[in-house]
Amino acid sequence: MARIKLTLPSLFSFSVHIPIRITDVNYGGHVGNDAMLSIIHEARLQFLQAFGYSEMNVEGVGLIMADVAIEFKSEIFYGDVIEVSVVANDFNRVGFDLIYKLEKKQENKTVTVAIAKTGMVCFDYGLKKVAALPNNAFEKMRVQH
Repeated sequence: MARIKLTLPSLFSFSVHIPIRITDVNYGGHVGNDAMLSIIHEARLQFLQAFGYSEMNVEGVGLIMADVAIEFKSEIFYGDVIEVSVVANDFNRVGFDLIYKLEKKQENKTVTVAIAKTGMVCFDYGLKKVAALPNNAFEKMRVQH
């Protein structure tokens, strides 16, 4: 069976710490895949807020998630605090990707617990159609090397 393989960029422009809640834990005693999607959603919202944006207003257009990929690397448990690093890349005419690296401290070392990607498309919710990526958003969110 083919596995998803994501490539991490060398630079991340934003990070946030997210504590794991008891409601994130499934019957297996670790964070469930549905909760993982919620964790990256929270990181995405905080990433956008750092630029003065929301999912409904990025320089006048909204965002809609077109796709998501998550590679699970290690278990996460109740009480863990996850550092989620985020960067925008692979910009195109109507959107971009957000890449996420999720890490936790474990036995005095940092462990990558997951990596993820969400494909974000600019969307005009009033017209219910795809919109162009505003140049100001591109300029703000792209990582300068």
